[in-house]
Amino acid sequence: MRTVLPTVIDTLSQGRSLVLSTVVKVERRAPRGAGAAMVVDNEGRVTGSLSGGCIEPAIIQESQEVLASGTPRLRTFGISDEQAFDVGLSCGGTVHVLMEPLYPPLEEGPSAEGKVQHRSSSPEPLLRSLQEALEAETPVALVTAVDGPWARAGMMLVVDGEGRITGTTGDASRDAALAALAKGHIGLGSTGTASVEGGTVLIQAFAPPPRLYIIGAVHPAAALATAGRFLGYRVIVCDPRSPFATPERLPDAHEIVKEWPDQYLARVAPQPRDAVCVLTHDLKFDVPALATALASTAGYIGAMGSRRTHERRMAALRDQGIAEEDLARISSPIGLDIGAVTPEEIAVAIAAEMVAVRRRQETKLASTS
Repeated sequence: MRTVLPTVIDTLSQGRSLVLSTVVKVERRAPRGAGAAMVVDNEGRVTGSLSGGCIEPAIIQESQEVLASGTPRLRTFGISDEQAFDVGLSCGGTVHVLMEPLYPPLEEGPSAEGKVQHRSSSPEPLLRSLQEALEAETPVALVTAVDGPWARAGMMLVVDGEGRITGTTGDASRDAALAALAKGHIGLGSTGTASVEGGTVLIQAFAPPPRLYIIGAVHPAAALATAGRFLGYRVIVCDPRSPFATPERLPDAHEIVKEWPDQYLARVAPQPRDAVCVLTHDLKFDVPALATALASTAGYIGAMGSRRTHERRMAALRDQGIAEEDLARISSPIGLDIGAVTPEEIAVAIAAEMVAVRRRQETKLASTS
């Protein structure tokens, strides 16, 4: 949605209509996941894609029918392995797509029949508020009704990171329930469907890049910074004393902070999408940094070091009164066990574990929605 949103707004502002097609659910496998979007305007211009070529021709053909009828359409496409192979994709699967006709706002005035015409339901103002949030890099979610008894398919709400709502379903308590679900998705920057009062909604969360806090400018830090940047994290390396904490040695770090790690982490308060990797394996740095990280909502916390070192860390953290449930959040030895030896291999192992933890969190959120 993020990539086609400017086109949607520009098209509506120019007084032209369009069909916004969005993947709302994927079964088995597909080239793109929920939230992938494509626009076909009333002149046949196309922006974006849903599958890399498998289902776009059908969407383009049906878009003019949807515009003419003014009725949203929920379509299901089975992408066979043969179809997928034809466009260079060995995926197969089932894709559910919501096709929404969107129209520009019209000023009141007489129609050809002499009746007053006015379209007050254009989503352009709401979508502009979404675009403003994206440009300001503030957390926001778009909630779109897919089906159900209480809303027309395609009805939209925008929810910000504080739970404030633009738009309404017509029921304040339902709006509040949707805002609460949207905040959960914003926390993880995830997209998925949820069921509310017998209806299905698609929640697309847009959030600033997650942060990877690397504590300690030790040997694997540079490789981990590279991996983190590749995965879309804003990478911050924090080390108060290392001569290696320089841009030359850490070229892929967005920021280098020379501050005591516990003080820095307390100040920035890592969020659920963020990761904290403690690489120093020095108790005077590790223990305060881990205690502060555990007091935050950081989604991933890992600590480098031998099992013996980690046992000493855990004992020190227990002495501070930290509960076993909280201590269990620490991944140590850090990273998946792939037999990593070199800094690059260690970075791959850590990055893979960060991805695995985040996907498990998203799955858990989806199962409770």
